[in-house]
Amino acid sequence: MAQWQKHFTRLASNLEDKADNIILNIRQRLGLFSPLQIITYRSYGTRNRLYLKGRVLADKGITPPADTDTFFTNILNMYRRFESDEIPNARLKIKFQDQEHLTTTDKEGYFVINLEPTTPLELNDIWHYMVVELVDAPVEIPDGLQAQAEILVPPLDAEYGIISDIDDTIIKTQSTDMVAMWGNVVFNNARTRLPFAGVSAFYKSLQLGRNGKRNNPFFYVSSSPWNMYDLLHDFLDINEIPHGPILLRDFGLEKEKLFRSDHMGHKYKEIQNILLTYPELNFVLIGDSGQEDANIYREVVKNFPTRILAIYIRDVQLPDRAKMVVEVSEELKQGKVDMVLVQTSVEAAEHAAAAGLIYREEIPAIVEEKIKDESPEPEENSTPTAENPS
Repeated sequence: MAQWQKHFTRLASNLEDKADNIILNIRQRLGLFSPLQIITYRSYGTRNRLYLKGRVLADKGITPPADTDTFFTNILNMYRRFESDEIPNARLKIKFQDQEHLTTTDKEGYFVINLEPTTPLELNDIWHYMVVELVDAPVEIPDGLQAQAEILVPPLDAEYGIISDIDDTIIKTQSTDMVAMWGNVVFNNARTRLPFAGVSAFYKSLQLGRNGKRNNPFFYVSSSPWNMYDLLHDFLDINEIPHGPILLRDFGLEKEKLFRSDHMGHKYKEIQNILLTYPELNFVLIGDSGQEDANIYREVVKNFPTRILAIYIRDVQLPDRAKMVVEVSEELKQGKVDMVLVQTSVEAAEHAAAAGLIYREEIPAIVEEKIKDESPEPEENSTPTAENPS
């Protein structure tokens, strides 16, 4: 990092810390931190180690998504997501397997903990649960404030894992057009944002695999900030897309976040961590041509040459980006890894069936869902827009 960057980030971080302390004291005196909430992020682990991340914030009253939410409701909820009041130095108690573990939030309200189970986990289910309780904080806290945390541990007989991007891969975002992207993000909610046609059925077919146990684990990696977690979590659930850890990006004025947490670096690091955590598990990678997914996945194949079964890249209809994907695809063929540029989920499913990743019998359901998703919505369910705020 250049000298001016070090100086700037150090100054910015110090100013941010001082401002946060002043604001914390003022809001504490005015009682503006009530009520509080514990947010836990879906995460992952192994039989012998579990990783948990979450955050303690003032509850700004973000309302559950509804088809009837107005343009103004969606804007207000988005403002509340980003105008967050973090609770630093809060102490939390994590309860798991009749044991209790303590951790403390950092200055942005985040807590992270790695737990070692007292006995290796029984892998009868892919999900394991912890209770997180707030026990102390620099502000007044309610008695018994708790949240449940979900931790994914792949079963031993999983055939492969799936690592998927979110924006412009699962959910229509138009991330290559800044105005259109922010229109989608700000003016819509988890119910009114649209999935790509057939994506739910295709992902379910990958989850099912060829053993019929529906236990292939999913991991979602995105460069969206953690402030967007509830929206993405709800979107996956509402659209019946397989559950999985959602790994987002930290933003801040610290040097490692301001200058180093770039899109490519963040996504590669998260994917690398997953592959290192599960050395016996191979993976399917799914992304889009709009940003750097093809280049990121090329680096993954370079460093884990025997671990990637197939790569699917959704074409976002930008010729220059599609050309780059094709060039990377030709390069990867030398290592016998298929990177396939696809227009639809059905095309990806056809390749997956030919590669022995899914049952060919799953394809008709994917086609049917694609047709249904592409059908025009009734007028009364049209998405709110700036021109038509409902």
